[in-house]
Amino acid sequence: MSGNNCTAVTEFILLGLTDDPNLCVILFVIFLGVYAVTLVGNLTIIILIRNSSQLHTPMYLFLSHLAFVDTAYSSSVTPVMLKNFLVDKTSIPLGGCVAQMFCGATFGTIECFLLAVMAYDRYVAICSPLLYSTNMSTKVCSLLLIASYLCGFVTAWIFIGCLLNQSFCGSNKINHFFCDYSPVLKLSSYQDDFATIFPAVSVGTVIMITVLIIIISYVYILFSVLRISSSEGRSKAFSTCTSHLTAVTLFYGTLTFIYVMPKSSYSTDENKVVSVFYIVVIPMLNPLIYSLRNNEVKGALRKLMSRKQFFS
Repeated sequence: MSGNNCTAVTEFILLGLTDDPNLCVILFVIFLGVYAVTLVGNLTIIILIRNSSQLHTPMYLFLSHLAFVDTAYSSSVTPVMLKNFLVDKTSIPLGGCVAQMFCGATFGTIECFLLAVMAYDRYVAICSPLLYSTNMSTKVCSLLLIASYLCGFVTAWIFIGCLLNQSFCGSNKINHFFCDYSPVLKLSSYQDDFATIFPAVSVGTVIMITVLIIIISYVYILFSVLRISSSEGRSKAFSTCTSHLTAVTLFYGTLTFIYVMPKSSYSTDENKVVSVFYIVVIPMLNPLIYSLRNNEVKGALRKLMSRKQFFS
């Protein structure tokens, strides 16, 4: 990864969000709290679904995997970001930078496909309720999850493969709080169009495919719900979708801004702010979105808490 007349870069320096020491203290406290809520919220969702028999359905199976992906996604970046607030210089070895990028690309892609799978699950549940147990059998759910994880790994290898073909020497300062693809690529000695375009095309393809699945699913859901005669029935059908639609809007809105919009249309600082939102904040919001608006989850949590109080 080095040229002929320069010393190969063995580590990178992350410049972080800010170099203001007072602001660093404030941001450290805020994001430490956000990360703590992320871990507690997502782990609670996973434990709750695992231990509550009434939540052993495909919808909650996918939700538990979403909680796992959110935890892993945030954990691949947030601890390094927190460290950056406490020390003057945050260095990360080349292998660590590649690993962080691989995790980000893997879990980000898996989340896209999980959100699409969850939309399809709602479509089957609302539009074909009599065939739900057949169309969303254990085998089908397992295949959908395996496909989601495989797509995540393939996308990540595309990013890493393009990056490892580059030559790095000279400057090793990444103007970001984690090893994101574009800021790292800017440090390469020679940037070819393939390394710039191919990863963007792969991410764009993932977004288009998953968004198309979500849109088609919800178009069919909308027509099915409008055919329901009672307003109570329509309200109940829509209530099962609002949490998912909120999560989809938040995640895809920020992801499109970072990876699809032309880089000239926004600054590096805006890139950092949006990255904080979709990597650090959204993984905290998802368990709140899915639990606060879901009576089954809240009921299972109350039952689990009362069971623990009874045994204590």
